[in-house]
Amino acid sequence: MENQSTVETSVPCLAAMRCVLGDISQADGSASLTHSGTSVLAAVYGPCEVRMSKEILDKATVEVFAKPKAGLPNCADKFREQHIREVFQSSLLVSQHPRSSITIVTQELEDEGALLATSINASCLALLDASVNMKFLVAAATAVIDRDGNITLAPQEKQTSEDILATLTVVFCDKNYSIIGVTSSGKFSTEQYDKCVALCREASLNVFQFYRESMEKKLSKLM
Repeated sequence: MENQSTVETSVPCLAAMRCVLGDISQADGSASLTHSGTSVLAAVYGPCEVRMSKEILDKATVEVFAKPKAGLPNCADKFREQHIREVFQSSLLVSQHPRSSITIVTQELEDEGALLATSINASCLALLDASVNMKFLVAAATAVIDRDGNITLAPQEKQTSEDILATLTVVFCDKNYSIIGVTSSGKFSTEQYDKCVALCREASLNVFQFYRESMEKKLSKLM
């Protein structure tokens, strides 16, 4: 508990974000991230031993478990696991840890929108807290298109699923802010897609800044 660090900020284009680092003593790294009404707890274990059946000779095995708020994981949780795994398989330096395992566990605490994006951002913070080597950092943001054609970032207060026509979650890397992953639902035009990506890219810049503030505050407490 000694390395626990809390950061709260309100950045342009984003609802207020708040995180607590290092609050799970059994994990190698952890982050509790709250973004407006959505809250996710992420824990990282490893690099450590991996079961022989999952062992890869030249790189680490990345495992992801997405736990719902209550009950057993459903199809949506399995989809979230797959997408988070794909994001971090590309961003982690897995070749530095052959025949080992890096496990990411996310726990949904509250979902008021943008659960996937919040899970990815919480996982990245937990990996930073665990000092796991990465090729680049990742940040995700979710844009929604309502029935009037308005495009906003999620989560938004008082916005229900009936108001939403389409949703796009876009993941960026911090090297050149290029897209490394997109998931979407609903119908939208090419012009709307471009506007959503631009809005999510702007939001991701603020998420990267939030990472820096979070780690700076944690390191300042250790000095």
